[in-house]
Amino acid sequence: MTQPRTEGPYAAAYAESLNDPDAFWARAAEAIDWITPPTRVLDDDRPPFYRWFTGATLNTCHNAVDRHVEAGQGDRAAVIYDSPVTGAKRTLTYAELLDEVSRFGGALESLGVEKGDRVLIYMPMVPEAVVAMLACARIGAVHSVVFGGFAPGELSVRIEDAEPKVVVSASCGIEPKRVVEYKPMLDAALDRSSHKPESVIVLQREQARAAVGERDTDWEEMEWAELMTDAEPTSCVEVAATDPLYILYTSGTTGRPKGIVRDNGGHAVALRWSMANVYDVGPGDVWFTASDVGWVVGHSYIVYAPLLTGATTVLYEGKPVGTPDASAFWRVIADYGVKAMFTAPTAYRAIRREDPDGELMRAHDLSSLRTVFLAGERLDPDTYEWATKVLGVPVIDNWWQTETGWPIAANLRGLEPMPVKAGSPSVPVPGYAVEVLDEHGSPVPAGTEGAICIKLPMPPGTLPTLWQDDERYVAGYLSAFEGYYLTGDGGMVDEDGYLFVMGRTDDVLNVAGHRLSTGSMEAALAGHEAVAECAVIGVHDDFKGQLPRALVVLKAGVDAEGDGDRIRAELVKRVRDEVGPVAALHQVDIVAALPKTRSGKILRKTMREIADGKQATVPGTIEDASVLDTLRPVLRPQP
Repeated sequence: MTQPRTEGPYAAAYAESLNDPDAFWARAAEAIDWITPPTRVLDDDRPPFYRWFTGATLNTCHNAVDRHVEAGQGDRAAVIYDSPVTGAKRTLTYAELLDEVSRFGGALESLGVEKGDRVLIYMPMVPEAVVAMLACARIGAVHSVVFGGFAPGELSVRIEDAEPKVVVSASCGIEPKRVVEYKPMLDAALDRSSHKPESVIVLQREQARAAVGERDTDWEEMEWAELMTDAEPTSCVEVAATDPLYILYTSGTTGRPKGIVRDNGGHAVALRWSMANVYDVGPGDVWFTASDVGWVVGHSYIVYAPLLTGATTVLYEGKPVGTPDASAFWRVIADYGVKAMFTAPTAYRAIRREDPDGELMRAHDLSSLRTVFLAGERLDPDTYEWATKVLGVPVIDNWWQTETGWPIAANLRGLEPMPVKAGSPSVPVPGYAVEVLDEHGSPVPAGTEGAICIKLPMPPGTLPTLWQDDERYVAGYLSAFEGYYLTGDGGMVDEDGYLFVMGRTDDVLNVAGHRLSTGSMEAALAGHEAVAECAVIGVHDDFKGQLPRALVVLKAGVDAEGDGDRIRAELVKRVRDEVGPVAALHQVDIVAALPKTRSGKILRKTMREIADGKQATVPGTIEDASVLDTLRPVLRPQP
């Protein structure tokens, strides 16, 4: 094996980004329009709270919309909306997007939203969701987008934490076989929350119109269309580079969501740099990210990165299969001349299951497609090999997190394309000093597994802290190894410098690219009157990456034999109602006891290893090893 590369554009960029970050990121910042240009790049006055471009000012919406219009590109397509679930298609040029965003920004201002106020957005994949996000950026408000599939319990805790002045929602979301009414879930969440917004804006969709203003509330309700009728366009508000652009909640191991903060300046610089260097996408290119604006991929690579670049982004309200079949992605690529697309490996596994030979692909002209990027979970070699074979273009893995906002490791197609190794997202991206550490915090040799960590400071665009919780940020990410950010993933680096990510080391599940807390599911299970205690573990699944399995101990006196089926069904329903269908919990096992340490910690990792057929790590502090022996045939039945 050769040593990690020491020559070429990537090696030079990576070395400079770590040895002279001021010079590297100052040059990258030249691609952004500043009101007050940066004179200081890395602010390391208060470690571990590093900041980027302190003292500089800008407006993210101006960079994503206005400047392209001012440069004479107003007629270029900015957003292509394609909704196979409704049959709707719509293209917004940059000039049209500017008009809608400036008017909705004015509407928010008319409701009293000011710089620094929070706006919670609970919407499906419609153009108005993008408009609402950019309008917040325009007026200096901080948006917090919540995935439309989350049930009232998950939504309410986010409302509690963000304390939005306004909530923007839609009457419904649309799935291939059902309509999901959002307004009743929002109302239930607001009833639970001690914080009440001043206003709720509802986008009415004809598939299920919502009752607005017909009940006693602590907030003013109004419809999107009526509000926009009288809205006056507003201009961009100057914000500091270090001011927050958005809060995006990700699951925490305790069930309490963590509010990831993204700033304005570093975010704009990093995403603009990534589009050119990681994804090889430039102004005028058509870019298709099949995800949801409720997740970080949607924030970064449906909305902000392509628009900051001046590219055309496809907003797709549909599925990889079932809308109408496994050719859905290929139709979109052919219809709009997509140069590169980005989605999760789960989507390609779904397509492969329905159309293993790629027959449906042959009806579509995919000559515009240059690259497919996959992320959100591990890209297994089988899926990589299949996609590469049927598509005939490079299929590129990239690895990152909600916390980082853009790739940690990737094959940088714009900077220097590299050979692909199945199972690896390739090499650390410039700015990320990735190291694999042992339990003592020492770097391990090549080929040895350990905890994947990033040496501080992390690059621009990554989280500077958690929303109103510096202590939790330090405790959760920076306390394991001094001077390092703990990713929570384990893996190794090989002799060529390629990173291999092996999986999560905490109790957060990765279900089809969606990070979901076991804690929130356990809270839903524990609320059942028959449950004494419970645990949720994520077990390997070839299709979705991981699936949750619940193990519950019933209260004394409950008839597990006679009432077991009913209780299991009720528990599955509780998780669906409290967390949402995205949790995908279907298997509940009723057991006599759960394995614990003497201090009372449930051995979730050990149970997960048994269920996955791995060599289980049994700590010496286990209270009763016989409990684990009893569970083995339950966790992994023998054929």
